[in-house]
Amino acid sequence: MRKSILTVSVIILTLFTLFSSCSENAQESDFGRLSIKLTDAPFPHELVSEANVTIFKVEARQKDSEDETGFLTLMEDEIEINLLELTNGVTETLVDTDIPVGSYDLIRVYVKGVNVVMTEGETYELDVPSGEQTGIKVFIDPALEVVGGLSNDLLLDFDVSRSFVPRGNYPDYNGFNFKPVIRASNLSTAGTLQGKITTPDADTEIGVDGASVTVYDGDTEITATASGSDGGYAIMGLPAGVYSVVVTKEGFMNSENTEVEIVAANKTVTDFQLSPE
Repeated sequence: MRKSILTVSVIILTLFTLFSSCSENAQESDFGRLSIKLTDAPFPHELVSEANVTIFKVEARQKDSEDETGFLTLMEDEIEINLLELTNGVTETLVDTDIPVGSYDLIRVYVKGVNVVMTEGETYELDVPSGEQTGIKVFIDPALEVVGGLSNDLLLDFDVSRSFVPRGNYPDYNGFNFKPVIRASNLSTAGTLQGKITTPDADTEIGVDGASVTVYDGDTEITATASGSDGGYAIMGLPAGVYSVVVTKEGFMNSENTEVEIVAANKTVTDFQLSPE
């Protein structure tokens, strides 16, 4: 059985929900409503208490644009976010504005003030390789079609476990490198996977905290999260299809389901039981 490549799993940064509202005249029908939201899931929670970023600008590019004139600025306010507070489907709105109808194939997210705070109080300030100057580029494939009178939702999955790369060996980290990894999912063609991780305890079941839940498409890891204190987990923005899901935790045997079907715009509930080794 495969083991998750994540020692401690993390997912999600959301970013983006796009609403296109019905209009009463021709001019208004040329715009849709855009709301950008943020979410995430646990990082190495036994060692790290905060993974902070400041997002100060978000842009969207109209498809087939050849220069900077094709980019639309959606937000230019500084928003400080501890990604570890946004777990298992919890979101924070970043943008709520009207945008022109059309096709959008790229989001640029500008960040600064990136740092990691350890549970013992030590803080590591991280360099931002390009996010502050040119933005973190997130491609949308297929492009998001904004149509007047219809609603579209786009999720940006900020993979914290891959973006904050520890230096040194567990548990004696001596810093982190910031290498942002963000995945875009159109929520009109994607669904949510959620459920609970438990283990037998006498005649009952108890929730397992901090179990790694990793989603695979074939042999390719798509995303991952960790269960909360009650054993619950949620992964948003999975494109419709059939996936393998592997659950791991130190001291327990792995649990796997190779036929988890995700349905567009729906929730799939899949529970797992972990047996002690």
